Amino acid sequence: MKYTINIIMLLLATCWVANAQETRLTNTQWVVYEGDTVSFIPLHDAYCFPEMQFKNKKQEEFYWKTVRDVKRTLPYAKMASRLMVETDKELQAIETEKERNKFLKQKEKELFNQFEGDLRKMTISQGKMLVRLVDRECSRTTYDIIKMYRGNFSAVFWNGIAHIFGSNLKWEYDGTDKDKIVERVILLVEAGQL
Repeated sequence: MKYTINIIMLLLATCWVANAQETRLTNTQWVVYEGDTVSFIPLHDAYCFPEMQFKNKKQEEFYWKTVRDVKRTLPYAKMASRLMVETDKELQAIETEKERNKFLKQKEKELFNQFEGDLRKMTISQGKMLVRLVDRECSRTTYDIIKMYRGNFSAVFWNGIAHIFGSNLKWEYDGTDKDKIVERVILLVEAGQL
């Protein structure tokens, strides 16, 4: 009986290993090189930074809070950039100012319905991070974007609201100096290393 159970377990293990050895190449491209067909698999960039040295527990908590905030807000900043490009293309096709205003009000209503709940759930620090990341992704401050689409009065109003919460819509992203840690976190998150 033990012999039969051992054989069955061996067969099952062999089948399992055989299935595990099956390779599934996704996102594979084939290239002909000197008459041979070679598979080409694009890989993500891998970043190698020196290990973070924290002077105290507070600094370490700040770093991990930054990681959390970047992971939460980066997709929204990228989405904002993509939506701005799409909206600008659609606006170029519209000829009259009245139709543009109607289109922008409809677009604003759609975006509020789609994102308002998620954005309201963000913490104040995540909101501040989103302002910086929108500048990074769109190459325009949040203030300039609001001013471009909604006018100067709306931009000043929303900047005033941001000031109440300790933020500023005119903040610019500086990945080489004051936002150096944020840039490092973004690169690691985008590469899937964090």
